[in-house]
Amino acid sequence: MKAIILAAGKATRLRPVTLTMPKALVPVANQTLIGYAFDILKRSGITEIGIVVHDLDSAIPQALGDGAELGVKLEYIVQEQQLGLAHAASVCRPFLGDEPFCMFLGDNVFQDKMEGMFSQFLNSDADATIALGEVPDPTRFGIVELDGDRITRLIEKPKEPPTNLAISGVYLFRPSIWDAIARLKPSARGEYEITDAIQILVSDGKPVTGYRLKGWWIDAGKPDSIILANQLVLEELPYTPAPEGNGLITGNSQVSHRVILGEGSQVIDSVIRGPVIIGKNTVIKNSYIGPYTAIGDNVVIEGSEIEASILMKGCAIRNIPGRIDSSLLADGAQVNAAQTRPGSHRFVLAENSLVQM
Repeated sequence: MKAIILAAGKATRLRPVTLTMPKALVPVANQTLIGYAFDILKRSGITEIGIVVHDLDSAIPQALGDGAELGVKLEYIVQEQQLGLAHAASVCRPFLGDEPFCMFLGDNVFQDKMEGMFSQFLNSDADATIALGEVPDPTRFGIVELDGDRITRLIEKPKEPPTNLAISGVYLFRPSIWDAIARLKPSARGEYEITDAIQILVSDGKPVTGYRLKGWWIDAGKPDSIILANQLVLEELPYTPAPEGNGLITGNSQVSHRVILGEGSQVIDSVIRGPVIIGKNTVIKNSYIGPYTAIGDNVVIEGSEIEASILMKGCAIRNIPGRIDSSLLADGAQVNAAQTRPGSHRFVLAENSLVQM
């Protein structure tokens, strides 16, 4: 069984971070979003994975290569025009052949590792199985109706939802999906919708089943949801004692349990309260790092307080009054207090940036 991960979208909801970084490479707890998809697929024995990108010059092939270091074998498939999920699947048919396959949206993070979903599908006669999660606002999602575990109807963003079971972005298909996709017409928004293709299977009497996710599921498409996903993943860090005796924590420092300190990183006269993950070669000096914070490699934090935030690699935070909270800083971001008079604020901001002071 092979898998495809869809990562060709422009991720406009996550700008300005995604102006320079594909959403699939945005880190949550210091692992890329697409890395969480790899973890789930590998646990079910799937290592041949096609990644759909908008072109081969995307940062994704450059960052992930052939996948050998990640324990997978990657192939990149170009979707030049974003014409919907069913269209994205169709451009992958030469890679997938006529075998069952998994289609995975690359911007979701799941607590459930879904081994049961994969094994049940392969041992069943279902033509498709879809991962379903309960959501508080089903009008924002594709929703299904069930009879037992069999899907009887799919509705895209209904005004009056009959259930709160949302399609969460993991699909298992048999080759019958290709005929359904071939029969599609563009939707009102001009795209070939995978929900319409699945509805064709249902209408044809093909068995299509739902798998109810266990635990939380985050559609990590916006900054707030990325930060929430980071908190939920860090919450699951197992107990580890406070790091000590390695010479990297010095001065009047206090570091709690559930703090992962990367190789070569230093904590000087600072307080860190886990769960926190810190990358390699990062320096934290005269600062406070609060719970649910993920800090990348080669970061400098000095004279500042940060909590429940994501700082990607190469960031620098120096002498900021007050506490930085629930923030997302992309690679190389610099936040510095002015050291000269008159005191002032100076910003260089990309489209859709947010500053709260």
